[in-house]
Amino acid sequence: MGRIVVTEFVSLDGVIEDPGGAEDYRYGGWTFEIERGDEGNKFKLDETMESDALLLGRRTYEGFADSWPKREGEFADKFNNMPKYVVSSTLKDPDWSNTTVLDGDLAEEVSKLRDGPDGDIVVHGSAQLVQELVENDLVDELRLMVFPVVLGSGKRLFGETSDKKSLKLTDSKTVGDGVAILIYEPAR
Repeated sequence: MGRIVVTEFVSLDGVIEDPGGAEDYRYGGWTFEIERGDEGNKFKLDETMESDALLLGRRTYEGFADSWPKREGEFADKFNNMPKYVVSSTLKDPDWSNTTVLDGDLAEEVSKLRDGPDGDIVVHGSAQLVQELVENDLVDELRLMVFPVVLGSGKRLFGETSDKKSLKLTDSKTVGDGVAILIYEPAR
């Protein structure tokens, strides 16, 4: 059985918008202003190399599909060659290699992915998708790289839910210039 793993760069006030600076957000690239150090970089590289597939919302997918095929190195090779699933009702013919569009019922489609082969199906960014996954109790692990900054506005990681969602902290550490890595699982 696979696991749905959400990984996010997040500010102290819960903003996940444009951490890399590729969008038109007023604080775009905010994660580059705070050093995550060698240990933080290793965490992200290990996470990627241990991933078996990507699950992305359409907007995040389009941003990744525009940038990753142009890049080189082991990180880019992994992203470009692994299976990718994009949740979209509008995307029909994805260009990025090994991409499958999921356009049916989200909970049903993601449950099928989880019931497939073992391994981590990792979600990056994709705020709307993550909120739907949380709402439907489809997240098996939540990895937050929390940067010590308050942005004040922007897309938030969590939206309203129909019920309380309890989590348990399974690991934590501080890297670089005060970046906290927090790993949670559902408290079921």
